[in-house]
Amino acid sequence: MLSERQKLILSAIVQDYVLSAEPIGSRALSKHHQIHFSAATIRNEMADLEELGYLDQPHTSAGRIPSQKGYRFYVDNLLAQDTLNIVNVGALRELFRQRIDEIERLLQQTATVLSQLTQYTSIVLGPKMSEETIRELQLIPLASGKAVAILVTNTGNVLNKHVRIPPDMDMDDVVQIMNLLNDKISDTPLSKVRSKMYRELSAELSAVMERYEGALEFLDGFTNIPDQNAKVYVDGTTNILAQPEFRDVEKVRPLLELLERAEAAEQLLPQQTGIQVRIGKENPFPTLQDCTVISADYTLSGVPVGRIGIVGPTRMDYSRVMQILNYTSGSLSRLFREFL
Repeated sequence: MLSERQKLILSAIVQDYVLSAEPIGSRALSKHHQIHFSAATIRNEMADLEELGYLDQPHTSAGRIPSQKGYRFYVDNLLAQDTLNIVNVGALRELFRQRIDEIERLLQQTATVLSQLTQYTSIVLGPKMSEETIRELQLIPLASGKAVAILVTNTGNVLNKHVRIPPDMDMDDVVQIMNLLNDKISDTPLSKVRSKMYRELSAELSAVMERYEGALEFLDGFTNIPDQNAKVYVDGTTNILAQPEFRDVEKVRPLLELLERAEAAEQLLPQQTGIQVRIGKENPFPTLQDCTVISADYTLSGVPVGRIGIVGPTRMDYSRVMQILNYTSGSLSRLFREFL
């Protein structure tokens, strides 16, 4: 258990190191506005904190820097949860005041504003199509027995499918099927549409339609929805190069390659409730051992539908990033609730 004095010194070291990216010495720390101890006392406490694993000393004659254990203790126990100064996030406030009906554009702009605001790399994970539910079904007939099926999901995503209308089906049959579909599979997750269709619609169709086999063929084409991964929006990838820890191009190249891999996003931003902070080796990829990933979810009707995250050095302004993500998460959830 750390003493109150050790907690104060550790907190001051983290705050100063975030700003300077340089090891913090006892003399410099004695001038910190929160510290009122002598340099000798601070030096002894820093030595104890290093022995306990909360600080590292890069060079023998240098000051100390926080270790990953030190960052973890700071995040879990010392982080000041101040109210976010909304004046500093004017771009986010303006973005979320807009009525943006296109989910893709909203999420891309969110990623852009987050990266600009934090000067780190932002990742926004959109809703996964298979987890979304059907809100509306439409069919637009084309020539030669073809049509375009339009599925609108609860998150505002629009999925278009070209379907074939069997020769023995007339438009009255198609209209009847569409009415049944809208009645029976509305609010059904896309991943369960086919099973529910065969379970609930087959018997009803066989009772009311003479051209039953043609109807099933049409339905099969309509509801054969391939599983689609959630869309990933990444912005500010090169921001990492501005950080002193990543000036070595060879060191940073694997990290940049990882951030370009869309399939890695779900592991980078695990499903959770609220804010989650992964520091260094707590992350699932070795290339992130010098990075922190802070993430949050956004919801629709209280159910998580997507995630947002910030990737930066372990020397991160934790308080500010967590407050920004908390604000963004709440704003996205509100927009999904109001506009979809």
